[in-house]
Amino acid sequence: MEQYEPDSLSPVQLAAMRRSYRNGRAAMTRRSLLRASAGGALAVGGIGSLSACGIPAASTSKGGVSSEDHSAKEKVVNFSNWTEYIDLSDDEKHRPTLDAFTKRTGIKVNYTEDINDNVEFFGKIKPQLAAGQDTGRDIMVLTDWLAARLIRFGWVQKLDPANLPHAYANLSPQFRSPDWDPGRAYSYPWQGIAVVIAYNTKATKGKEVTSVSQLLDDPKLKGRVGLLSEMRDTVGMMMLDMGKDPAAFTADDFDAAIARMQKAVDSKQVRRFTGNDYISDLSKGDLAACLAWSGDVVQLQTDNPDVKFHIPDTGYMAGTDNMLIPNRARHKTNAEKLMDYYYELPVAAELAAWINYVTPVDGVKPELAKIDKKIANDPLIVPDKAMSAKAHAFRSLTSKEDKAFEEKFAQLTGA
Repeated sequence: MEQYEPDSLSPVQLAAMRRSYRNGRAAMTRRSLLRASAGGALAVGGIGSLSACGIPAASTSKGGVSSEDHSAKEKVVNFSNWTEYIDLSDDEKHRPTLDAFTKRTGIKVNYTEDINDNVEFFGKIKPQLAAGQDTGRDIMVLTDWLAARLIRFGWVQKLDPANLPHAYANLSPQFRSPDWDPGRAYSYPWQGIAVVIAYNTKATKGKEVTSVSQLLDDPKLKGRVGLLSEMRDTVGMMMLDMGKDPAAFTADDFDAAIARMQKAVDSKQVRRFTGNDYISDLSKGDLAACLAWSGDVVQLQTDNPDVKFHIPDTGYMAGTDNMLIPNRARHKTNAEKLMDYYYELPVAAELAAWINYVTPVDGVKPELAKIDKKIANDPLIVPDKAMSAKAHAFRSLTSKEDKAFEEKFAQLTGA
């Protein structure tokens, strides 16, 4: 069981984390997010500071640490989530799906929007987790790279499949077995996101942009191409275009992807590396085409019909925000019931209709069509089989790899 990675982050890793907060996925709001993916960035008030704070490593065993489950006597579940990441009534006074859950089960949900980014939230809960204490939360929603770390530390509890029949049956195949949680023993996705190619047809004069190779090589796009400042997303898309698997690449593969992008940077084909600040440039046509996050594209298409997207034949990068139950949670069974509830098809449809992210629930399309046919037919919200088959994940990195790769990517981007 891995415990801490005491080596502090390099200046490059810290810079990558700050960029993510300022204009990357951590800076995004509903329909234009994914959370900070500066993988390994657990320092600034995170893992690197634990020893300095005098907090000893928790004694853990694989499977996390449970405590007495008070679910039967205490009909409550404490749920921490990101802001604007759940359905809300028109008067903004109620959360319909949560209200329906409480009415059905008698379990009150104390819902708190206290997650603004992964690292900041980790700073809130690390003292209790490290000391083997209750965090006061029964469910927390964390991005895949941080979820992976907490699972390896033994800081989250193994789930009881008996309490998750809908989740087990309805989880989309593309999300079933990440390398950091094979078989979803410790986590279930809340929502997902895709990295796609977005382009402005007015800027391209009607020409489609369908591949990463076209972004890097098409002379008609020169100087008007944007790539993402999130290392995993951009390098992952490069690797796919080069026929490499982001889930099983070597250091040489990584270097080859960097070299390919460096050539496009040197030739001025690539205008710049961006966080979600590409939104305005793409809408105006200052960027003709770019790598983009699916939530942004859904939002942009609502406002600008010239914005289109394409899923490359070589595939796309996919990630998830995930529900986990921390060690010592008082209401594990209640938490599992709530997790399972969001995998019931009508409930999953209601959530997807409101927040417009990639739903991780298979078979939700007919239910979603009853609410909004346009949303139900949007592959960025309900991936079809062809799109799901193209999804890829970036493999977990060691601390050493993360530092080395972030430094090389920073040299490329000029960060």
